[in-house]
Amino acid sequence: MGDVLAGFHAAWEFESDSVLIRYERGIRTPKLFQALGERRVPLAAIEAVTLTPGKRGTVVLRAEPRPGADPLMEAAAGQLKEGADPYRLVLPAERETLAEYYADELRALLTESGPAERHLVPAPETPRQFKAYDAKVSFDGRTVSFRWFWTGASSAKWKAGDQSFPVTALAGVEWRSPEVFEGHLRLLRRDAAEPQAAPADQDPAAVVFGLGYGPVHESLPFAAAVLAAVRAGGPASAVPVPAPRRDPADIAERIRHLGELHRAGLVTDEEFSVKKAELLAEL
Repeated sequence: MGDVLAGFHAAWEFESDSVLIRYERGIRTPKLFQALGERRVPLAAIEAVTLTPGKRGTVVLRAEPRPGADPLMEAAAGQLKEGADPYRLVLPAERETLAEYYADELRALLTESGPAERHLVPAPETPRQFKAYDAKVSFDGRTVSFRWFWTGASSAKWKAGDQSFPVTALAGVEWRSPEVFEGHLRLLRRDAAEPQAAPADQDPAAVVFGLGYGPVHESLPFAAAVLAAVRAGGPASAVPVPAPRRDPADIAERIRHLGELHRAGLVTDEEFSVKKAELLAEL
């Protein structure tokens, strides 16, 4: 087809085997769209196309992705607000006839439906990182790392220490939007019989969101990138990368906080000694 249909905040370019969605950059464009930049959606990942009336004199063209075809939508699990749906193209009502034409053209090219056996839409690129309320979270394409903040992490997480999870040890990802109560990102481990037994603020395999922490445009693409790596079975050759040496001032602050937990009776003498030795070893 090769044509371009431009709407509010995005433009769709129709190609013979895919739709290239380019998102605008601007203060009115949803931050998730700006973070995504552009996405190429193969026609094999789409099972339907709809055109419906929108708000305030608009129409909405939407591609319906197949379940499991897009790691971003799989991670979102239906939690995205309507205005942040990356598969919606909002157009002025006077362009309804043109939108219907493209919808019909696109429908004629669709041949697949039902759950996809693998991800068909490319995942957000790595490396990725963001700040949760209780940790700095990073993913280099091979390993997810949680580095706890002493100002937000629970004593249970401090006792467990900073965490590293190779994607080969993970079974999936649970993302709960920061825009709802108890938003969090939890890594589902293959060896955990009950991966959701502990609350997110007590689970060393989870980080919690909060006001200004873990926003959708940062935490959701992160979750999607991890999920895609997990579904792909991890990297073909995961070479261990040595952890960088920590800032001595940071280590001193962590030991100070550990001492506070010890004095408060939240950490035993043995736990204090072991954890202090681990922190000193990172210098």
